[in-house]
Amino acid sequence: MQTQGIQKQQVQKVLFIAALLACATPYVSAPVALLGGFLFSHAWGHPFPGLGRKATNWLLKASVVGLGFGMDLQQALRVGQEGVELALASIVAVFALGFLVSGVLHVSRRTAHLVASGTAICGGSAIAAVAPVVNASEKEISVALGTVFLLNAVALFVFPAAGHLLDLTQHQFGLWSAIAIHDTSSVIGAAATYGQEALQVATTVKLARALWIVPVALVSTLVFKSDARKMTFPWFIGLFVIALLANSYFSFVGQLGVQVAAWAKSGLVVTLFLVGADLSVENLKAVGWRPLALGVILWAFVSVASLLVILHL
Repeated sequence: MQTQGIQKQQVQKVLFIAALLACATPYVSAPVALLGGFLFSHAWGHPFPGLGRKATNWLLKASVVGLGFGMDLQQALRVGQEGVELALASIVAVFALGFLVSGVLHVSRRTAHLVASGTAICGGSAIAAVAPVVNASEKEISVALGTVFLLNAVALFVFPAAGHLLDLTQHQFGLWSAIAIHDTSSVIGAAATYGQEALQVATTVKLARALWIVPVALVSTLVFKSDARKMTFPWFIGLFVIALLANSYFSFVGQLGVQVAAWAKSGLVVTLFLVGADLSVENLKAVGWRPLALGVILWAFVSVASLLVILHL
């Protein structure tokens, strides 16, 4: 029996690695990778649970930095400037609405703050940055992450379909996904599915939006009367800017930069497979309907409101 168990684990690991390698090819899209990861974990379990979460974190950051080698500074500045006001307005509106709705739904103050942070800024990264600042418990963090990850998964399928249905341009879709989808991985995955211009717009605006982690964390220290030294800074955004500058001003980057950006896209699809593998039914059930309802209301608000604004820009 023990030998059979070991053999089963080995087969499980081999299949998991084979699925990862398949996701690195051009034949697997971001939504398929996410769904494939979830189905694999649900059917056979996750053979590398602890390592998988660490790999997801580092691979996402490396992929984001790599995408910088395929972008131009002038275009990034133009797009980033356009998205700043919309991002700021959405952040303020989400926190205000989150405060009001959480009272009606009787969601705990810290859980509501984490869900609002994830919705307003950049999903799991924002929750991870704000959680230590507000002294959130493991339960509160898990509930907030479960809420955001579930909605991320839905967005990866719904947004490209909605974009085509509404006949959004590449630029409009990139801007919309950057404002209305939570996690950077899902934003870039949805935009990459829609087109190259959408990907560039979404990446730039999303990373500019992610910088709001710092002021939000600072305000959180005042609201929750905690230690500002617990804050973390999204350093990978600085590396993305360096990659962007290198591609814009150093001609020798050239073809190498194009190849690195292509590798980054493949790395993102692999990342989404790992994200899907970490989405278990048990974790989703543990979220509870109240935080999930809060997350859905905030997400629906920012999605519809930002879309209406973008359509009239």
